[in-house]
Amino acid sequence: MAVAHELVVDEAKIKKAVQSGIPLTITTFTLPHEIEVYVEQVLTIFLRQVNQEKLKDYVVYCVQELAVNAKKANTKRVYFTERGLDLANPDDYKLGMSTFKDDTLNDIGHYLRLQKDKGLYIKLVFQVRKNVIYIEIKNNIAITKIELVRIHDKLARSRQYNNLEDALSQVLDDSEGAGLGLVILVLMLKKMGLDEDCFDITGTENETIARIIIPLEKTRLESLTDLAKTVVDNVNSLPQFPENITHIQRMIDDPKSEMADIARQISMDPAMVAGLLKIVNSAQYMLVKKVDNISEAVRIVGIRGVRNLLYSYGTQKLLGDETSEKRVLWEHSYKTAFYAYNLVRNFKKDHNLLDDVYVGGILHDMGKIIFANIHPDLLAKIKLFCSEKNMPTSTLEDLSAGMDHAEIGGMVAEKWNFPEHLVHVIQYHHDPLSAAPEERDVIFTVYLANMLCEYEMGNIDFDQFEPQVLDNFGIGSKKQLEDLLENFSSGFKREG
Repeated sequence: MAVAHELVVDEAKIKKAVQSGIPLTITTFTLPHEIEVYVEQVLTIFLRQVNQEKLKDYVVYCVQELAVNAKKANTKRVYFTERGLDLANPDDYKLGMSTFKDDTLNDIGHYLRLQKDKGLYIKLVFQVRKNVIYIEIKNNIAITKIELVRIHDKLARSRQYNNLEDALSQVLDDSEGAGLGLVILVLMLKKMGLDEDCFDITGTENETIARIIIPLEKTRLESLTDLAKTVVDNVNSLPQFPENITHIQRMIDDPKSEMADIARQISMDPAMVAGLLKIVNSAQYMLVKKVDNISEAVRIVGIRGVRNLLYSYGTQKLLGDETSEKRVLWEHSYKTAFYAYNLVRNFKKDHNLLDDVYVGGILHDMGKIIFANIHPDLLAKIKLFCSEKNMPTSTLEDLSAGMDHAEIGGMVAEKWNFPEHLVHVIQYHHDPLSAAPEERDVIFTVYLANMLCEYEMGNIDFDQFEPQVLDNFGIGSKKQLEDLLENFSSGFKREG
């Protein structure tokens, strides 16, 4: 989330990030007052989206306290460097800290300019994933052992206080702000009903991370799970998967079946033949010569390819694309599939993944398309459920547009007996790090393809991509990602 020029809060982007489980990021070098105001505005909207506005004052305090500490840590680096002192040396540390507070307060502008010139930033990250709020305050410096010991000591002592009066009476050390801020932070966490496991400060070779983890209300979680099941159990507009397709799936699973038998069974349904040939001749397979009979198509794509094509064809046949809303969703799905396929071709070089990522791309937003098929009777049931559970009316929107559409899509895929790997692609395409290691190649690919589409639409920023996924594809910069996207986008347009 860019904040360098105009500090305009983009409510739609915050809402989109919360619904999709994408991180919101704010980066600053000097943490001026207008950034602090901006952060408070963002957090207000962020917490409202998850029905946690009551936590606003506590969360804002914690975030601002940790951000100020991060800025102070950056200032400390440039101050010690200017004085020729070593932060990791206990004697130098003691000497530097004896004058740090007075010297930096008297000329703070000078030291803030120094840390900005050195590229020392403070990055705030807010994310909702699996019904848990994750808040991280990062700065790109390595925390020293001395600092880490002092912080953990302050945290340990602060946990003994039950109120601010007790804390104030025992504050002794004034060299680094008395540690009072961290004491209040721990008291704030207690007020939110969080224990010490919900907060920690850790360090890597080049980064310090303060992290707060806030589970959402358990009662709401249970209600959302029940509501998701209610939706799936009552989707009367979605019949069982077509019997002719499930019959062919059973043939594919039977080791005694011959490819010719499978092709013959497919050929008995002219509409299915037309649909499958359309997919086989699409950009996915990049065939030199057009295929015009199903026997050849089956031979080209193989058993796994046929299975995936049938799931893709059957789902599109059931969910249709008559409305403009659904046409937009399918267009996004086709583009995601195209991008996923080309990510594998360019980065993975594993042809066994091609069919899986393509069909995963087509079906990843199945949950959203299901909601576009909701009939009035189901809508009435959902509203009644929300009323009985005292849930806000926005819950339906959370389900249809947000993270839960992935869960619901996965539930319906299970109901239709989709293979497990495809169910998981649908379930985890917004939360790739929760996928099992053996499924990450496919899920990382579909996640990144979907994010590329969102980035192309201007819905997200580069900072909102999951770094671990970018690393997995060797994408290390915004420029590299944008060049890749330009090539993919041009290819998709050429394919029509």
